[in-house]
Amino acid sequence: MKFLSALKEFLITFLLAVIIAVILKFFIVDSCKLLSDSMATTLNTGDRIIVFKLAYKFGDPERGDIIIFDPPAEMDEGTEFIKRIVGLPGDVVEVKANDGVYINGEFLEESYITEIPNYDFGPVTVPEGNYIVFGDNRNRSADSHYWSYPFITFDDIDGKAVCRYFPFNAMTTYPTVEY
Repeated sequence: MKFLSALKEFLITFLLAVIIAVILKFFIVDSCKLLSDSMATTLNTGDRIIVFKLAYKFGDPERGDIIIFDPPAEMDEGTEFIKRIVGLPGDVVEVKANDGVYINGEFLEESYITEIPNYDFGPVTVPEGNYIVFGDNRNRSADSHYWSYPFITFDDIDGKAVCRYFPFNAMTTYPTVEY
């Protein structure tokens, strides 16, 4: 009798743990492994990050946020992309080769990029509900400058990167970059 009671208690506890894990994974937080160096040196191939899926239920995406999103159909290889938000709705975004990014005519200081862009892009005005995203490794990133339609929508965004937890010696959090 005690064995059956203990078994029942174990199964209920196990089932509750599985239900909680599924709810957390699919609705609140997720873990991702980076498959490219498009965000180097901020994030590198093989790094593992935690993504907060509810981040934009409580606030709007901000310039500098590192996000996970569904890529445009022309790039969809069955994986999500990770990039940094650079252009917000209503912004005029331009990239000048061997110079940098301009938002509404003002130079955007970006200490996190690997090297200055070697391409021209825009100027383009970001439509309402849309964003422009670039990888920190600008010259080696399939991002807004590369796509035929350079915007992602709010609905494409799956979450915000909040921390890198692997490799352990490089653990860090990713707050929004102040401009």
